[in-house]
Amino acid sequence: MFFLDSRLKNDTINIGKLQLSQALLMNDSRYPWIILVPEIENVYEWTDLSKEDQATLHDESLLIQNALKDLYGGQSLNIGKLGNIVSQFHLHHIVRFENDPAWPGPVWGHSSAVNYSPQELESRISEIKQVIRI
Repeated sequence: MFFLDSRLKNDTINIGKLQLSQALLMNDSRYPWIILVPEIENVYEWTDLSKEDQATLHDESLLIQNALKDLYGGQSLNIGKLGNIVSQFHLHHIVRFENDPAWPGPVWGHSSAVNYSPQELESRISEIKQVIRI
């Protein structure tokens, strides 16, 4: 049975379910940041997925990339799979701006998250859901 890693659960808000993955919003209002987590147990690397699931995840990632670019623009769209701390497979999609606090370096370990206010959170989730239709 699939369980979401507790660290992902604590740091994100569930936006909804795509065909394969949960779409999670990182609770850091400084960056438009969506994480995809395939709902398959014991998946740690992309290669742990079947070819069909790899293709589905690729399509879901492209959906998220296009939605983030359309909604927020930005100078760069960082996409990454690390797994050094949270071993459960998850794929980050982060819009970066030249004026964001971590620019041009990585967001990881830079500074503490700035959580969304309830109003910001409602607005961000609503606009994302409209574009990715979940």
